[in-house]
Amino acid sequence: MAGEIDDAIEAADREAFTKDPPKTLKGRISYLVRQLGSARAVAAELGITADSVNRYRRGARKNPPKDITAKIDAAVRSRWQPQVRKRRRQQAADAGGITVELRARFGYTAAGGSTDDGRYRRLTVHLPAYYASRLFEARDAGASDQQMREIVALGFQEVYFKDGGARAGDLEVELNDIDYIDVSF
Repeated sequence: MAGEIDDAIEAADREAFTKDPPKTLKGRISYLVRQLGSARAVAAELGITADSVNRYRRGARKNPPKDITAKIDAAVRSRWQPQVRKRRRQQAADAGGITVELRARFGYTAAGGSTDDGRYRRLTVHLPAYYASRLFEARDAGASDQQMREIVALGFQEVYFKDGGARAGDLEVELNDIDYIDVSF
């Protein structure tokens, strides 16, 4: 499921935190044990042994390798303040919409005389709540990055390229190579 759009939504979720996650290794491991129920479950998630998890939790071992530290940080942040995240996503899906800033290559299909040659563009567009809702539903359903790209491309097509139906009625837009993407809601 993880892809560029999913990562951008996850980063936007993290901006909603009202309180920082635990900073110490002991605090992070203890939080994960509370969330997952056992040291064995945490170990399975992180790809280490349950003994290592218990050593980190007791403070007997204080400096895990960098890759394990990154996994611990990602696991904590992905579970931190789920109600705050849910409330912000619901607000965006109901009324607020999302703002997508990206630099990507867009492909076009339109009437004769136009080009289908893709072009890189840097755009910042506020997509209405309908597209936010579709994007969140697709993400929760485990949609692929390509499926989420299609939703974003459709939003850009309607809001930016067609200007809400005021121009380019037969234009079809495709979102190809994403250089970077940032989502906020």
